[in-house]
Amino acid sequence: MEKTLTQKPSDCLKFVLFGPESTGKTTLAKQLAAHYNTRWVPEYMREYLQKKWDVSKKKCEREDLLPIAYGQMHWENELSEKTSDLLFCDTNLLELKVYSEYYYNGFCPSEIEEFALKNEYTHYFLTYIDTKWVFDDLRDRPDDREKMFCIFENELTNQKLPFSILKGTQEERFTNAVRLIDEKTRKRNNVI
Repeated sequence: MEKTLTQKPSDCLKFVLFGPESTGKTTLAKQLAAHYNTRWVPEYMREYLQKKWDVSKKKCEREDLLPIAYGQMHWENELSEKTSDLLFCDTNLLELKVYSEYYYNGFCPSEIEEFALKNEYTHYFLTYIDTKWVFDDLRDRPDDREKMFCIFENELTNQKLPFSILKGTQEERFTNAVRLIDEKTRKRNNVI
């Protein structure tokens, strides 16, 4: 497991799926990775918290935040070493920062905040709330999605990070994401 939240150097273009719960991030990350025959980084928080729920029926607590962050960076760093082209991240530390501040009245461990703002990504895909909210053991705020979307959008805007909002059907989101990824790939390869 990682002992730091630092990104390891990588030549791959990293795209982050970013946004409120149940907005299609995982589905799109898997689709894009399959389309480009590359890897995607799952959401470590989901695995970590599902195990916690299964064992104790407890949700996320403050003391879970740093282990989740270390696990997420471990997965991202491990998978970025296995690709030199594209990597799709189902989430990242910035998303953990946003959720931490929302759930814990502005609290976020300083290490997470530091590296959430320091680690670099090629582009963020902010997923809109026009998807059906689907219940599971970990999702708990179906009525907060609009508010959360605004918080996520404000975070990207305030940090001056490159992002696009993905709306519409699964197919429309996929098509729009592919168009932007292809454009970024052409620019990287100096092909116009």
